[in-house]
Amino acid sequence: MIDRPYVYMNVAVTADGKIDAFERKGASISSPRDKERVDQLRAEADAVMIGARTLHSDDPKLTVKSEVLRLQRRERGLSENPIKVAVASRLQLKPDCNFLAAGPARILLFTTSRTPQSQLDMLRSKGAGVHVLNQERVELPAVLHMLKQDGVQRLMVEGGATLNYAMLQLGLVDTVTVFVAPLIFGGESAPTLAGGAGLTREAALPLRLVKCEQWEDGGVLLQYEVPRKG
Repeated sequence: MIDRPYVYMNVAVTADGKIDAFERKGASISSPRDKERVDQLRAEADAVMIGARTLHSDDPKLTVKSEVLRLQRRERGLSENPIKVAVASRLQLKPDCNFLAAGPARILLFTTSRTPQSQLDMLRSKGAGVHVLNQERVELPAVLHMLKQDGVQRLMVEGGATLNYAMLQLGLVDTVTVFVAPLIFGGESAPTLAGGAGLTREAALPLRLVKCEQWEDGGVLLQYEVPRKG
């Protein structure tokens, strides 16, 4: 078993399990109350990790929005925001994108030799820590081990579907929290909580429900533990 941080995954889905509409433009799903909850989760994290599609298409800030929560982090001797972590076989970021510019926050990027040298040079000039792994695809167990060695004890995973599936399939997640919004998106091409190749029924990943809350805004909050493999 690898030495890794405690990993908690957070996802907002519609009642039909979609994390975005078919246009894949980052459709809003969370209610105002859920957005506050997510902000609290970020404030409790040492680092927040996203995958390639979320990084390049959504360009999230991954910062703590509440001034009170940022102050509490400073009072604990931490930076205002958790470390931003992204995993992508090929990086294609603009110098002024939210992921790089919003902060203050440390930035760690894990990629492969498929990323052009010019992109690596730009990212490093912006102060980002860039790890180029000698692999066809970034191996997530290695990433988590490196994060633990860098002092990350609590890692929050915010998607998207491909990263979620890979993390779960590899047994690298401890808890999954799902906000189910009272919405239906439909669409065969709309992404769900977990993408990837998929699993047979016999190989399906079991979860253990530990919390279920029905909210006045019509949403339902579910929290699952992910049993350790073996």
